[in-house]
Amino acid sequence: MKTKNFDVIIIGGSYAGLSAALALGRSLRKVLVIDAGKPCNRQTPHSHNFLTQDGSTPKQIAEIAKNQILNYKNVVFYNGIATGAKKINSDFEVNTDKQMVFTAKKLILATGIKDLFPNIKGFKECWGISVVHCPYCHGYEIRNQKTALIANGDHAMHLLGLIQNLGNQVTITTHGKAKFTEEQQSKLEQHQIEVIEKEIAEINHHNGFVESIRFSDNSIVSYQSAYTVVPFEQNTQIPKLLGCEINEQGYIKVDAMQKTNITGVYACGDNSSMRSVATAVYTGNIAGVVANKELVNDEF
Repeated sequence: MKTKNFDVIIIGGSYAGLSAALALGRSLRKVLVIDAGKPCNRQTPHSHNFLTQDGSTPKQIAEIAKNQILNYKNVVFYNGIATGAKKINSDFEVNTDKQMVFTAKKLILATGIKDLFPNIKGFKECWGISVVHCPYCHGYEIRNQKTALIANGDHAMHLLGLIQNLGNQVTITTHGKAKFTEEQQSKLEQHQIEVIEKEIAEINHHNGFVESIRFSDNSIVSYQSAYTVVPFEQNTQIPKLLGCEINEQGYIKVDAMQKTNITGVYACGDNSSMRSVATAVYTGNIAGVVANKELVNDEF
């Protein structure tokens, strides 16, 4: 077991963590990025709606970022998993799965979230490929396809308008009894949206690309893609261990400067805001800049 001291430890080395590392590296801060190399979007074939990188793979974007950050020798990468963190006086101590211990003056959580998949055969294999969550990230590529919207109630209505704008071959599959208000039901009828209330047994696919949905009564409907909303949880217990406040949506609560309720702890990326590459990069940059400014305040 060894203890090494840094100005800032960043837990998570995907877009948000890398963005924070870049801001801090350029400020000559001694930075450690702890990452296991398993981002939540690793199965997604292409990333979209991010300026200059539209259509690149998530891996390509991350590799370019990391290679550029490696030019700043004061930023160090550690391949592993942070298993715990605690505040000791005004500093932080972080433990890893390899029994290493690191300390820092500030801590940035870029830890992401963990999607909680429904018990539907084939769902996991299609997630991020042809079963998607965001019209802005994936909608253009699956425009005009025969599409299932696996959602119910308010979630379904929220996505429906955005999807309809990209094509009119949309069917709502509620995976159980429909839960629409009279007003919502009227709107669905007005736009001639079919609603299937059967439970889904399986998503038939080829290498993650949807071919059809099999329902609990063994009926099968052909589709080419699907939208859905899945619940999530924090990817690690570290925010809870530190005492970070979690909001009603399940995100780490932060202010406009990416500060948590724990002094010296910042959060950025998917763990504290909407899922988007652009948003992750933005919030990571803010976290890095603010952490550096507070180090300056402590020192000067």
